Amino acid sequence: MRAFKTPFILSVVTAALGVASIVSVHASSHREAPNVARMPTIDSTDFYAFNSYEAQRGGYVTIIANYIPLQDPYGGPNYFAMHPDAKYAIHIDNDGDAIEDLTYLFDFSSVLAGGDGIALDVGPAGNTKSIAVPLKNVGAISASDQSAANFTEHYTLSVVTGAMGNSSASKVLNPKTNMEHFTKPLDYIGNKTFSSSQAYQEYSDQFVYEVSLPNCSAPAMVFVGQRKDPFVVNLGKTFDLVNYVPVEGDSAPGANDSGGFPGGITQDPANDDLANKNVTAIALELPKDCIVGSGNGTIGTWTTAWMPQARILNPRANFKKPAVNGGALVQVSRLGNPLVNELVIGLKDKDSFSSAHPKDDGQFADYVTHPSLPELLNILFKDAVNQTLGTNIETLAPTNFPRNDLVTAFLTGFAGVNQLATVTPSEMLRLNTAIPATAQDQQSTFGVAGDDLAGFPNGRRPGDDVVDIALRVVMGRLCYPIPVAGTDTDLGLCSPEDASVGNVPFTDGAPISAKDSMARFPYLATPLPGSE
Repeated sequence: MRAFKTPFILSVVTAALGVASIVSVHASSHREAPNVARMPTIDSTDFYAFNSYEAQRGGYVTIIANYIPLQDPYGGPNYFAMHPDAKYAIHIDNDGDAIEDLTYLFDFSSVLAGGDGIALDVGPAGNTKSIAVPLKNVGAISASDQSAANFTEHYTLSVVTGAMGNSSASKVLNPKTNMEHFTKPLDYIGNKTFSSSQAYQEYSDQFVYEVSLPNCSAPAMVFVGQRKDPFVVNLGKTFDLVNYVPVEGDSAPGANDSGGFPGGITQDPANDDLANKNVTAIALELPKDCIVGSGNGTIGTWTTAWMPQARILNPRANFKKPAVNGGALVQVSRLGNPLVNELVIGLKDKDSFSSAHPKDDGQFADYVTHPSLPELLNILFKDAVNQTLGTNIETLAPTNFPRNDLVTAFLTGFAGVNQLATVTPSEMLRLNTAIPATAQDQQSTFGVAGDDLAGFPNGRRPGDDVVDIALRVVMGRLCYPIPVAGTDTDLGLCSPEDASVGNVPFTDGAPISAKDSMARFPYLATPLPGSE
């Protein structure tokens, strides 16, 4: 694999900020670019990086890359296997040059039971034939008995040190077998197969591995398997030209008093279009001391998926060889901060962003300094807002250009919070590993904007409401004081005069809570069953 050589040119205005606060500009990624929409098995949906908040795990960072969007739990008979010809990667930059220093590389394979699958003897005595079954299991499966499984996915995990294409790789061993292959649990087929959600969780817990990684003083954890999609979003209406009034309609979320913006949307679980969807998670819990390197303790991280450049379909396709793949590996999917490709990058450049490297993100700078989404929201809602409120607001879109508030949040991070030792403007999820985790029951869904420095965009946790944060920040929230340690702090990036509605509580009306997920690795909740 090679690093892209496009010249990196980006002029930004950086602010010397001594405050511990940052808010980012994006939400989540499902089918975010034309090319990956055609290849769901390599489409990254969400990416999380946070200081582990499981009890007694304060020395660890958890990173989760979710793939294969919009999984219906009843998606049989094939369900949702990872692509056997792809390679999935989680990258970490720990010195700030926007080039990976560590990569955790996953390579998947699929096998049938006994090599050719389970077969049943069919027909009367004297005329019996052994016939392969069409299903992925032929009976109940449990933590103690998996003999009825007809299909298994394995994967290898390699740790790549240095830049991709100019680096060394070490295979990680499965401590249960002392071999290179790990196993991914079957998807949650249903409760006749697994009997209950608790039984499925007990089964899938067996595929959480404690592993030894190069240069790590303590063991890490790895898990790959189906999980309940933790993201919440009013997906259909949002992409239908925001087919709702995206301002809180109650005096406070969940107050049910209609005391907010007239006609505004209110918090309702029914607004979450992903409530009945699963995803496939690649999860790592890594000791901090082996990922921070020689930097300042802050890391930048992102996930990618790669495919061979050439694919020739087998005219006599079979399970083991449906196609022949060859040529150099090509990056076809990328995700750091969520919803970059959906709401920031222009349609003509979405596939370019998917294949680009963070160090080359200067080519996309105009999308951050002069974003189009606020102008679109202004076109959609300005007249209605003025009519409803009896005002004459000239524009709802922020007027500070270039949008250095978004440049700081999106490309550089904030000094003293999540800015790396060297500042190379680039799109990645940044996490300060020195900021202590917040316990699950004390987390603010608004992360840093909710005076919780351990949350988004200082990394991202499953319970962070990145959609609402995104709507507010893109409309100028950073031009107003942000609460830091109980005190409103002016970030100095822009002023209230630059953002006419920057202090408005924008929302998509889909509530989220940290308690929707588990408080232990791999954190994401048990997937939904294909049948009850």
